[in-house]
Amino acid sequence: MSIGADSEAIEEGRASADYHELRRRSSIRNQMQSLATVVCLLFIVYLFWTDLRRPDSSSSGLWVPLAWMFLAGSRWVSSWLNVAPRMASANDYAEGSPVDAAVFFALIVAGIVILARRKIDWPRLLLNNTWIVLYLLYCLASMTWSDEPTILMKRWVKDLGNPIMALVILTERRPYEAVGDVLRRLTFLLLPLSVLFIKYYPELGRDYHADGSPMFTGVGHQKNDLGLMCLMAGIYVFWELLQRRDNTHPTFIQQHKIIAVVVIGMLFWLLRMSDSQTSFVCLVAAVLLLLLGRIARRPATIFGVLLCAVVAWPLAEMANLKELDPTLTNRTVIWQVLGTFEVNPFVGVGYMSFWTGARLEEVWRLINPGLNQAHNGYLEQYLNLGYIGVAFIAVIVLSGLLRVRRHLNDDPAAGILRLCFIVSAVLYNYTEASFYGMNNMWMLLLLGCLEVPRQRQPRAVDVSPFKQQTVQGAAGVRYQQWPPRFHPKGHRGKM
Repeated sequence: MSIGADSEAIEEGRASADYHELRRRSSIRNQMQSLATVVCLLFIVYLFWTDLRRPDSSSSGLWVPLAWMFLAGSRWVSSWLNVAPRMASANDYAEGSPVDAAVFFALIVAGIVILARRKIDWPRLLLNNTWIVLYLLYCLASMTWSDEPTILMKRWVKDLGNPIMALVILTERRPYEAVGDVLRRLTFLLLPLSVLFIKYYPELGRDYHADGSPMFTGVGHQKNDLGLMCLMAGIYVFWELLQRRDNTHPTFIQQHKIIAVVVIGMLFWLLRMSDSQTSFVCLVAAVLLLLLGRIARRPATIFGVLLCAVVAWPLAEMANLKELDPTLTNRTVIWQVLGTFEVNPFVGVGYMSFWTGARLEEVWRLINPGLNQAHNGYLEQYLNLGYIGVAFIAVIVLSGLLRVRRHLNDDPAAGILRLCFIVSAVLYNYTEASFYGMNNMWMLLLLGCLEVPRQRQPRAVDVSPFKQQTVQGAAGVRYQQWPPRFHPKGHRGKM
């Protein structure tokens, strides 16, 4: 009896010691989480503080598209508040969250109010973007042959927020400076928060594939969201490094080199953790374009090299030069299954209507519950809008490229940025569907293709007590130079 009692006492002591050890480790982990959270938030506040102090920053209206793109690139409000409905059925997926619907509707209204207060030549704007306007009208008209016209209408209204937000950005006095401002501030938000989630909140920043293998998501829902964040941040960072070094205004990276090094380090670490081959290939293509734009100033040379790359791409496919999974992470299986569904080849089943009702449940039964896209933007367009929808995307891209070619002569830095957006969108949609909906790649394509009439308005910047100097902006807008250049007199001050 004494031996048994001693054994029980030993076991109880060990259990108690293990319990206290677990509590100690849990306490340390909680302290580290709290410290990391405070440091991360202070770092973000400091980044915004340094950015907003720049006298050449864009208007306060940019906060609306910034909020829109932040939610589109990370998690919707219902997910941040942990009140998102459980998507257990096709009906749940169709209904969505009323919280998210209210937030996005409020942002759309705010965007419309901002545009209404600006002096925009609307007839000329619509005429300049005829193909995009016709495409949006065609999407709306597809409700006449859709199985779910009510759902289509709600999704079309929400998707209308993308061109509205793009116009809010592009109708700034210096539009492509504004594009850079939005991308920079998205980088300040998405990258530090993703590092925080992955390192210190694994239950939020990590997830698992269907086969049980882990993946890193950051503040996104899955790894491709994290990859897209890195792609957008990478395009912005390398654009400033390679294309804007000779800009009249010192860029943020030039002014804050230490911060730039930290941001670039986070960018590459997160890109590696995301394991998103699509985003990596798109970023490499964008960097090569930026380098090409730095070396070859003539648009004919840039587009000649781009044409050669387009011709070489299928040859590289045939020669198996890409070291990727032959099934593209089971995407080819998805494409084969979706190809068995009957849709009208010319007009499809209606805008964003394929993934509804019985079709959605059948796809979930055949492939994987929760799947809601074809993982190929061109196939997705065919399923929803038929060959006409695919043709619209092709014409929008081609018209955007023609405008970029002209823009490269007037403003090489802005033109090459637009070209990076268009090329990235074309490549990205080979394995992801992003020609519609709440998707930042669709926003980038719109920013690259939309043509906005130039507005000539003086930039009012208080540079007193210094002498104000006016310079000609890349987009044709005259604004005040900052910092002002001094021309001291050739005499020495008294000792």
